[in-house]
Amino acid sequence: MEPTTDPLPGSSPTATARAAAAEEARDSYGRLLAYLASSTGDIAAAEDALADAFERALTRWPEDGVPSSPQGWLLTVARNRLRDHWKSAAARTGVPLETDRHARATADGLPDEVDPDAVGDRRLELMLVCAHPAIDPAVRTPLMLNTVLGFTAAQVAVAFALPPATLAARLVRAKRRIKETRIPFVVPDRSALPERMGHLLEAVYGCYVIDWPIGGPEPTAMAAEARHLAEILADLAPDHETHGLAALINLAAARGPARLDDQGRFVPLSEQDTTRWDRDLIARGHRHLRAAQAAGGVGRFSLEAAAQALHCDRARTGATDWAALLGVHRALHRLAPTLGSAVALATVTAETDGPAAALSMLDELAERPDVGAQVARFQPAWAARGHLMDQLGRPAEAASAYEKAISLTTAPAERAHLVSRLARCAGSRDIR
Repeated sequence: MEPTTDPLPGSSPTATARAAAAEEARDSYGRLLAYLASSTGDIAAAEDALADAFERALTRWPEDGVPSSPQGWLLTVARNRLRDHWKSAAARTGVPLETDRHARATADGLPDEVDPDAVGDRRLELMLVCAHPAIDPAVRTPLMLNTVLGFTAAQVAVAFALPPATLAARLVRAKRRIKETRIPFVVPDRSALPERMGHLLEAVYGCYVIDWPIGGPEPTAMAAEARHLAEILADLAPDHETHGLAALINLAAARGPARLDDQGRFVPLSEQDTTRWDRDLIARGHRHLRAAQAAGGVGRFSLEAAAQALHCDRARTGATDWAALLGVHRALHRLAPTLGSAVALATVTAETDGPAAALSMLDELAERPDVGAQVARFQPAWAARGHLMDQLGRPAEAASAYEKAISLTTAPAERAHLVSRLARCAGSRDIR
């Protein structure tokens, strides 16, 4: 393959190669892995082969130049690694021969000339494999986020308020289960989709949420990917929840341009300049929301989309209808009592019933034996607590909560915002 371009002026070939490899890892990892794993069902072997390909890219690309199709190059190298693995003496003597399965990996089941842009369906197949009934329901969504969408175990652990080691162990067991049970990589018929669709929607939304703090005014690749997948699912199985998810992501993404000010500082939702919100995305979100309502039924994502639509209404009316938002969040929490919905309900309650009522809700949540440990690792709960303590005139407790929230935050702009809130509460304290 011919190199695409010469290294950028001022950049060394090594830096250019590393940047190209990082871009492919961020944007294409899930699609490449799905394509490789679909031939054998062995996700761990496919991950090893792809890791080898990236390692080889960092060696070859500085000398040969970045190829014209980095995805095709990586896929070809990884495919050959996978083929060598199955042909190796260790594999042949250590693994029982499964003629059909191994033939797909060792023969030319994968073409030499590959078109990575054409493997999107394989990725959807892999997501559905992760949601197979043989997989522990608790790990289905984390498995999709890690294996297909390329988030690290640590990033997924933060999103689920779990210790990273605990989540990593669950992922290893799930991948082993997929290999041992030989779950086929196919899109199941419509009768099987409802059982898996809920986890699929959770993963797509998780992709958007995990990427949200990282992104700035422009959508990141994964945020755009989440919106793309939500649109695909709404076309594949249109109902109130698939349209609800598409509406939710479009409406939330519409506010992206106002999330940071001109100096790159984080701007809270209530202080955002609504003229910077994307009207086209709001209109698209409303179309999906109308489709969700027309489909009948009420679910988590259609309710979350309704809450987003109420927030976006401020661009039209100039005010937020907090009473309507409270009703939606109460319904949402009854239907899907997650940590996120509990903290969101407390935050909206602060606007209607005052900060003391909201703080009482957070206290009750933290004292629950079933979720108390997760609350302690849930950054939004600590940020909300700091804000409420600040409103109640309890600066020392607000500062303590902000310090905890900062320790759980990795996004620079969000961290800087929390540091400024802490400084306001704690006076001379300096945690940087």
